[in-house]
Amino acid sequence: MTQQQLHTALNSNRLSKQRIMELVDILIHKPQLTGSLLQEVFQQDREDNFNASWVFDHLMRERLIYLLPHLETFSKGLSTLKSESVIRPMSHICELCTIAYFKNKDMAFQQQITSEQLERIMTVCFDWLIGNHKVAAKVFAMTSLYWLGMKYDWVHTELKIILEQNIHKGTAGYKFRAGKILSELRGLHV
Repeated sequence: MTQQQLHTALNSNRLSKQRIMELVDILIHKPQLTGSLLQEVFQQDREDNFNASWVFDHLMRERLIYLLPHLETFSKGLSTLKSESVIRPMSHICELCTIAYFKNKDMAFQQQITSEQLERIMTVCFDWLIGNHKVAAKVFAMTSLYWLGMKYDWVHTELKIILEQNIHKGTAGYKFRAGKILSELRGLHV
């Protein structure tokens, strides 16, 4: 697959789950196209298309390591996103990154993600958590913030306040994840 073929595949009709997985299977063997796919995500966000973000999310589930050369572009682009259909998969990738860095202590991530990149992810996750966004983005954001609080201790205090203020008015999914994170925070004595 070439960059042009990828562009064509992502910008035709809405992709089925099967087609997404077919593209991911191809892209697993073409890590050099990861940067082009990420650019498509940001371009499609402006066009109200989300095929690229769904493919990107599924590729990152399989090969998160492919993100490392593109962390700067990824972290800088997050704050520009407008479409909820793009924010959801990108917030999931933030969660995957923070889990790799903090929970799994993946050396590749710990060595290559800079403090500035982590701070950009942290800022956008707070924006998604407190902003008018759908529950999935909020859930992924709160999990990312929990892990980011392992490096930035003030994050846990702020996260606890936000979750306690909003848990009663959240959806079932929000309440479940917020409750779980609040329990974890209590275990850390925040």
